[in-house]
Amino acid sequence: MAARKTKALNGSALGIQEAQAAPPSPNGERRLRITLVKSPIGYSERQKATVRALGLRHLHESVEQVDTPAVRGMIQKISHLVLVEEVS
Repeated sequence: MAARKTKALNGSALGIQEAQAAPPSPNGERRLRITLVKSPIGYSERQKATVRALGLRHLHESVEQVDTPAVRGMIQKISHLVLVEEVS
């Protein structure tokens, strides 16, 4: 079986735009604004489920999520469908 190639991911590889450095919120956690910019129709059920797990239902809808490794992993899996921005 061939070895799977991986690459290091930085913010730009995840599609994260940093218009301004977002300071941590008062309780110390960073937040991400995630916007669904492409329909998940035609993609796998796993990707559709990931979109729903992030709280996205409609095209161009935005949600704010706490910046955690789990949320970053979900964003990585559907980065071709979403736009991500850091917010305070």
